[in-house]
Amino acid sequence: MFDVTARLTYKNVPTWHRDICRVCENIPIVLCGNKVDVKNRQVKAKQVTFHRKKNLQYYEISAKSNYNFEKPFLYLARKLAGDPNLHFVASPALAPPEVQIDMVTQQQHEAELLEASRQPLPDDGDDLFE
Repeated sequence: MFDVTARLTYKNVPTWHRDICRVCENIPIVLCGNKVDVKNRQVKAKQVTFHRKKNLQYYEISAKSNYNFEKPFLYLARKLAGDPNLHFVASPALAPPEVQIDMVTQQQHEAELLEASRQPLPDDGDDLFE
């Protein structure tokens, strides 16, 4: 998980991924960009390409607003159980959201992600942050 409001956390993702893969071979991994509720986003949706390079599932989430909070867990549960139709039957007791997410802005970010996924991968992902 990285913080979309802190570029350094996204720059660390390749190192974290390498370390996880060294210790745990062949496990399902999900990459999450957290804090998508914050207005001053530093890592833009089109800059998030690491998951494509490594064929990882990626979700944009907000722990404060509960936005997409269940998606990474459901993805991992489906992979581990080998059942793509697995679903959660009960919702967890969640604390109320601390913030409300701007769904219009988030839909724009998700559209940017979709558009970016159609573009060729850059030769070097770090060049976006130089």
